[in-house]
Amino acid sequence: MVSSSEKPHRLIEVEADRLIFREGDLGTDMFIIQEGRVEILQEDSGEERRIAVLERGDFFGEMALLEELPRSASARTLTPVKLVTVNGAAFDSMLRRNPEIAVRIMRRLSRRLRDADRMLKEALDALDRHHAMVAAQEDQDASTRISPTPAPALLVHQASGSSFQFGPGSTTTIGRRDPVTGIRPNIDLTEVDLERSCSRRHAKVYLEGERFYLVEDLATTNGTFVNGARLSPGVPVEIRSADALRFGIVEFTFQVD
Repeated sequence: MVSSSEKPHRLIEVEADRLIFREGDLGTDMFIIQEGRVEILQEDSGEERRIAVLERGDFFGEMALLEELPRSASARTLTPVKLVTVNGAAFDSMLRRNPEIAVRIMRRLSRRLRDADRMLKEALDALDRHHAMVAAQEDQDASTRISPTPAPALLVHQASGSSFQFGPGSTTTIGRRDPVTGIRPNIDLTEVDLERSCSRRHAKVYLEGERFYLVEDLATTNGTFVNGARLSPGVPVEIRSADALRFGIVEFTFQVD
């Protein structure tokens, strides 16, 4: 690995396939690439995963100086490189003298946040699809043993007045349809949930005897509410006719004839 210097900044040359620093190391310098290419790596389940390739004019290692925390990733040369190393004191001085450097860092952090949001959304969507497929199979398996609903039940959308009829089975799933798999819940809130605040597999209502119970799915992020009280995920709550239900930000009245 490349050793740091007590000089404020200096030019160093590093051969290809050399580790500049390792994830978890203490960081005392940042680096600016004058020539060559560097890859940034993070450990994932014991394996290194490339998250970026940097070239001339790019900089890296600044997060350790900003946060005063160990390195959050590793850096390794892909080609022979020339790097300018900048220590903490010189970094602070550069930010004071040249606001453009601070602006570049903020833009880079903004891109990282957008990438992180995108990856999180993709992961949550994949989890929703998995839950939807598992639940669809469970519903299909249960269809041979469920009893008919003894009384018609409805969800009435408070804003529009439109209603959603519960199915004939003892379990009704509530959420949004999945455009990728084509799987949809028994009650599809896509048309009234314009902000997409509901999960694809948000909650379910099931019948025991003549009592209805509402339970929130474990993967739901924006909450399920009965008469203003938020449900704990996976914990069923009895619901009665005229109760106010909310899935994410979409409000309904539960009705049983």
